Amino acid sequence: MEELQLRKKEKNTSLAMTLLKGRTLIVLAILLVFFSFATPNFLSANTMLLLAKHVALYGILAIGMTYVIITGGIDLSVGAVVGLAGMVAGGMIQKGITITMMGVTLYFDIPMVVLLTLIMGAVVGLLNGVIITKFGVAPFIATLGTMYIARGFAMLHSQGATYSDIVGKEALGNVGITFFGSRVLGIPVGAIILIIIAIVAGILLKKTTFGWHIFAIGGNEKAAKLSGIKVDKVKILVYIFSAVCAAIVGIITAAQLEASHPASGETWEMNAIAAAVLGGTSMMGGIGTISGTIVGAFVIGVISDGMVMCGVSEFWQMVIKGVVIILAVIVDQFQRNMEAKMALQARNEAKTEAGKENPPAA
Repeated sequence: MEELQLRKKEKNTSLAMTLLKGRTLIVLAILLVFFSFATPNFLSANTMLLLAKHVALYGILAIGMTYVIITGGIDLSVGAVVGLAGMVAGGMIQKGITITMMGVTLYFDIPMVVLLTLIMGAVVGLLNGVIITKFGVAPFIATLGTMYIARGFAMLHSQGATYSDIVGKEALGNVGITFFGSRVLGIPVGAIILIIIAIVAGILLKKTTFGWHIFAIGGNEKAAKLSGIKVDKVKILVYIFSAVCAAIVGIITAAQLEASHPASGETWEMNAIAAAVLGGTSMMGGIGTISGTIVGAFVIGVISDGMVMCGVSEFWQMVIKGVVIILAVIVDQFQRNMEAKMALQARNEAKTEAGKENPPAA
């Protein structure tokens, strides 16, 4: 009888763990059903395409954030980098780069504009990584500081004004930025970029030594150092990757709007964190998947677009997103505690079985 009850308890625990691990997909399915009834046009083709555009932005940001969080860090600067990247790209297209000493203004083609914008993002990521690793500043404080720096430079770039109509001019050879806001075979280019980044990031994280090092650092940084992992180098690369992802989002956002505004990307770091955590990335570090983060980005996208279509106030949207983040962290902690208890129980059972097989000598 006791053994039967034990097996039933183990079965219930296993079921609970399965539901916990698949919680993001369950939440996504519930949200899709709810909003399909709340707003009749929610599942229409146009709405789904709009959702794909938004999910692409959140997803690319969240992929970079996932790498950072797995190492046990956080990056609050990504939203500001989105705005700065848009201003840098828009500024180069609209007014070029003036070299005062030579009295000339240089205009670049779009591939060069994109490359220079991504380099700018990489510089911000490098700054984050160096401040955190070489000066021992907590990631929260370091990236909070660079968030203000990046947002300030975005404002200074145009004195707070918007670069409008950044389509370029044929005579200057700088047309084509709008491609990143267009569609290919009916699919938003942003979504295609998300798929490419997700595949590459997933392979790097799961199939390469670099990815194993990221998990090792998040699991136990001291042990990682003792095992010979170059912790500082890995962390710096992770923050560079996060900032480059943000710069990509800045380019896509500017292309979609055909304009650059210094306030673009405000609070988007919260969407990125929420998507990563909802997707199963642990705020304690050492745990996370790219596939889970993509599902989390869909949840954030569905919540955002669904609430807009339902006419929910923007202020209430912020409240609800905050609650979602808190609940996601609570559930994550609950899952970790349950897994720890199950592991302890398994070890105790193994010891008991070993004791039965090898009784102490009389």
